[in-house]
Amino acid sequence: MMQKVGAVLVEQLLNSDHGGHGGQHLACGRGHQAEFIDYRTKQLQTILGDVQVRRAYYHCAECREEGGRGVIPKDQELDIVGTSFSPGMRRLMARVGAQEPFDAARQDLAELAGVVVPTKAVERISEAVGAAAEAANGAERAVILAGQGLPVAEAARLYVALDGTGVPAVPRETEGRASKAADGKAQTREAKLGCVFTQTGFDEEGWPIRDPESTTYVGAIETAEEFGARLYTEAVRRGLKRATTVIVLGDGAPWIWNLAEAHFSGAVHIVDLYHAREHLAAVGRLAFGSGSEPGKVWVAARRDELDAGEVEVVIAAIRNLPSNDPKVQNELRKEAEYFETNKLRMCYKHFRARGFFVGSGVVEAGCKTVIGQRLNQSGMRWTVAGANAVIALRCRLLGNRWEDLWRSAACLWSDVGVSAPTNLSHTRCPSPSPCPCLCPMQWFPVDPGGGRHEPFHSGTGTARAQARVELDQSHFLRRQVRIDASVDGTRGEV
Repeated sequence: MMQKVGAVLVEQLLNSDHGGHGGQHLACGRGHQAEFIDYRTKQLQTILGDVQVRRAYYHCAECREEGGRGVIPKDQELDIVGTSFSPGMRRLMARVGAQEPFDAARQDLAELAGVVVPTKAVERISEAVGAAAEAANGAERAVILAGQGLPVAEAARLYVALDGTGVPAVPRETEGRASKAADGKAQTREAKLGCVFTQTGFDEEGWPIRDPESTTYVGAIETAEEFGARLYTEAVRRGLKRATTVIVLGDGAPWIWNLAEAHFSGAVHIVDLYHAREHLAAVGRLAFGSGSEPGKVWVAARRDELDAGEVEVVIAAIRNLPSNDPKVQNELRKEAEYFETNKLRMCYKHFRARGFFVGSGVVEAGCKTVIGQRLNQSGMRWTVAGANAVIALRCRLLGNRWEDLWRSAACLWSDVGVSAPTNLSHTRCPSPSPCPCLCPMQWFPVDPGGGRHEPFHSGTGTARAQARVELDQSHFLRRQVRIDASVDGTRGEV
């Protein structure tokens, strides 16, 4: 009953502006004047139920390349261009779609929120919002690379960790790509994941402790060059240029350290200790056979030397191993080269004396939780675009940046790619400057001297309303409607 009352109230608020009528003519957004034709009704599915929205319809006859074009300012103001789902509905659909398979998400929406939508709608909205999140990420990178962004906080010790993991892909996304599989055909694409976190404290035994809720994530299926810019700008946002010490953690993959040299050349570079130990174990199996006692003794001695920072001794021991098998000799040579290449990144005794983490477990766990748990389930096959959209959402969710994305629904105009309306009034931004989501369609400077930013919030109506349904992240949904009334414009976010 209360839900139905809420839907009625929201419908009344959304229609209290006479349909968003702005006169007989208004700018079409492409340099022409559109003419008012009539009022048209749109059914909108909100979390409280279906509502009817009355909107003024304009037509621009001069947009000839499209044979004339309809313009509905209210759809832009309410962020419902090209969709029958309200911003609040899309937020819930994207959230559950980012966390579980789309059909399971559909079932949970019906069971927990009483919201009935098709599975395909959950998929489309999740990927559309994910694409919008990725667009916001791109805008943020552009601002930071232009030197305009400010770090969210200062950190004495900043860690940057990176790794890659496979994502099962549809055949067209793997066509022509080599694989180690028996048939030589690739079935996955590599998603690169980076995380940035801070560390200020130690436990009772002197081991470093990651600061609570300090880890943020970035990731995508993309080239190492593209990913390098992504990770670098996130590190800058987190305080890279003000950090006293920066540590880069990764395994021995060449692309990782090429990227680290390009973007973090002044940082401390550390190869994951446990990854290095795995290489020693591989050497033991090659030289002595799997599970042999002499091999175990040899590996244990090399591990002690590695922990003591005696990498040159380890390299010499590998090169002195005898073998009459050319294939084994070749593999042993590769292992010796691995340690030779990374020896300056393996000064573990020195790193531990300075209180550094020497393992990349944070990003390896991230590969499992951010990517694997959602994208690598049985039977799944992804397009690159679909996978990147979901990865963008999960990086926001698990990196504590979900609210930044939704601070104003205006940063997701028509989900993706619709220009913000030009005839908007403005209200004071509730967020700190600069805007945490840095969406170019949402934020603009209004005080060049003071650096204050304001968002596009409302249109030209007579009463502004905000109605938001909040999601309680426990075992049920708490429905709450907040109504803010003022005298400047009408805005509904439901």
